[in-house]
Amino acid sequence: MLRRTVFGLARSATSSVTSLTAFRPLSTTSTMSSSGTESPSTTPMADAIREKITANLQPRTLQIHNDSHLHAHHSAMRGVTSQETHFRVIISSDAFRGKMQPARHRLVYGLLKDEMAKEGGIHALQLRTMTLEEEEKRQQKEEAEEKARTCKD
Repeated sequence: MLRRTVFGLARSATSSVTSLTAFRPLSTTSTMSSSGTESPSTTPMADAIREKITANLQPRTLQIHNDSHLHAHHSAMRGVTSQETHFRVIISSDAFRGKMQPARHRLVYGLLKDEMAKEGGIHALQLRTMTLEEEEKRQQKEEAEEKARTCKD
């Protein structure tokens, strides 16, 4: 089974040391069991988001972050058994060319309307949508900032 795990920096409450921590897998591909049957995905909502966005927008960049664990204590989440309710999605695609942010977001919301309407489905969706040119400018800016930081040291 192929798993992609997001690694991030986490700071311990009792220590000022920052360490590399593995967070729960964001996506898992379906795998075949020894009996030849396909085992179900452990991330069906993230998989649906990935499939719909990929099929319709052909993104260069698609990052899907499941932030549900950060909101599990909210009153609106009481009784909800789904572990996939809050997502942060970063997309760069030529499909956004010539569209303002609200139109880009409406496009993505339209693709995911069934997942948002479903009981236990997507409760919150944070989007960052960019054209390929905007993504390149952002990367160049980040590289320049990193270079400036390393020159100071």
